[in-house]
Amino acid sequence: MSKIYNYCAFYVSEPFNESSLGAHATKDFCYYNMLKAWKGLDNSFPFNNAHDTTYNVRDNSDWETTLKPRLRERLRNSKNIVLFLSSNTLNSRAVREEIEYGVNSLGLPLIVIYPELKTKDDLLTSDKNNLNNVVKNLWNKLPVFRDSKSKVPVLHVPINKDTIKMALNNSDFRIDSGKNPNDYFYK
Repeated sequence: MSKIYNYCAFYVSEPFNESSLGAHATKDFCYYNMLKAWKGLDNSFPFNNAHDTTYNVRDNSDWETTLKPRLRERLRNSKNIVLFLSSNTLNSRAVREEIEYGVNSLGLPLIVIYPELKTKDDLLTSDKNNLNNVVKNLWNKLPVFRDSKSKVPVLHVPINKDTIKMALNNSDFRIDSGKNPNDYFYK
């Protein structure tokens, strides 16, 4: 299978069941659903969902024999990881595994979407030359992300459809792009 997919990493409370109302009440999961809705409304929206490449798992599936192997298979089929990082994000076992395996083992670039930040300027310092402390403080929500992100190119974007579309189309944030590991953002 070619690496044409975007793997979405987002926090959901455990145990997870996509069909339960609890999952839909988890804000990061709702943002993931927003990407799927944009794709559903506009087939040209460049989101190719890696979660659709394997069959769904049940809430009571075993972590080691079913869930973890399924996450890894989806990650191996992906060209990058789209991570939703918000004040609601918690350091769950699944998100840790997704970042640990996807970044540290596979070298997948990251596109980090900050759902609480609406514009490019919301991510930047007043001189527009660096990411601000609001963004940097969110990195502490996921220590594995904070500690691993220096290994791959990381593009930081707000929750803006046009900016996300530009990020998903950006060939620098795909596996084997040759882009240097660093933090990147649009001015």
